[in-house]
Amino acid sequence: MTRTEAYLALNLIPQVGPVRIRRLVQAFGSPEAALRARASEIAQVESFGPKQAEAIAAWESVVELEQELRKIQDRGLTLLTQEDDLYPPLLKGIYDAPILLYVWGELQKRDHQAIGVVGSRHATIYGMNATKKLSFQIAYAGYTVISGLARGIDTAAHEAALAAKGRTVAVIGSGMGKLYPPENIALAQRISENGAVISEYPVDRMADRQTFPYRNRVVAGWGSGLLVVEAPIKSGSLITAQQATEQGRSVYAVPGPIDKPTSSGCNRLIQQGAKLVMDAADILDDLTTLFPTAPIAPKVEPVSSPANLTLDEKILYQTLSTEELHIDEVTSRSGLATATVNVNLMRLEMKRLVRALPGRRYVRVG
Repeated sequence: MTRTEAYLALNLIPQVGPVRIRRLVQAFGSPEAALRARASEIAQVESFGPKQAEAIAAWESVVELEQELRKIQDRGLTLLTQEDDLYPPLLKGIYDAPILLYVWGELQKRDHQAIGVVGSRHATIYGMNATKKLSFQIAYAGYTVISGLARGIDTAAHEAALAAKGRTVAVIGSGMGKLYPPENIALAQRISENGAVISEYPVDRMADRQTFPYRNRVVAGWGSGLLVVEAPIKSGSLITAQQATEQGRSVYAVPGPIDKPTSSGCNRLIQQGAKLVMDAADILDDLTTLFPTAPIAPKVEPVSSPANLTLDEKILYQTLSTEELHIDEVTSRSGLATATVNVNLMRLEMKRLVRALPGRRYVRVG
């Protein structure tokens, strides 16, 4: 058994958790030694009662290690422990950091310089547009965008980072074999090709009410800051912001109309000391003290003429008109692949040549 496999076996034991596992490894010197320990020895470790001690000592009857390893291999996943160089150093420092991470895609050291982006699953057009603008700029500036692959703000953050040809990491609240929401499986595939999808859960673990809040501590703790774009006053995003504050991260918030419930959470965060953000430069100026060599966020300027567009952008620009078209019609008329249409429509939005309307409809404005 390798050291990584030993960590995997410990991670698969139900109701033990990363804090107990870390104490166990510290007590016995290695994960392999912890798995060889007797229940009476394990019970002497802080926070271990007889039930947890017996579960560790009898792990071979509890854990299907070989089956999990086959699932990992079949899906082309890799495992990352806290002892690996690619494990985010800031994440490693939080109280209950994941013992290991399942990785679909490829992490890079540049992903250590990251900013989390969170917000409502039921985002407004205002929230989606703000997310696209800020996430595009953050990724274009060289920072990795961390989010949770959820509907709404998370989806917009990942898509904007990809449109900027930057890096993005999706932290999910389920196993890789149970990706949620199902409509974002194609997005997860694109992320895996330009970043990584991350989980701390066994491959076939279903998402539930516990896994999503627990997932959020990873989004909050991965990078040096957390941006909340749009959130009601009672929102999981505000819990994530609280976690970021407790972890010593900078919290940023996008202001919104005072009469909109969807903006009440962000406005409250600003009241409580979060930095008001209108442009990615508001965030990046803060981070220069942490990463002085990081590139400056570029301004996304409007394109003066369609002659400056790429071939795919020209095709979409010519396909669109001043009449509204649903994205399915745009895809059909252009002859381009769905993924290509999504990416290039976002680029045209950033260049202020296309406007997105409710119902996934688009018009040409240049």
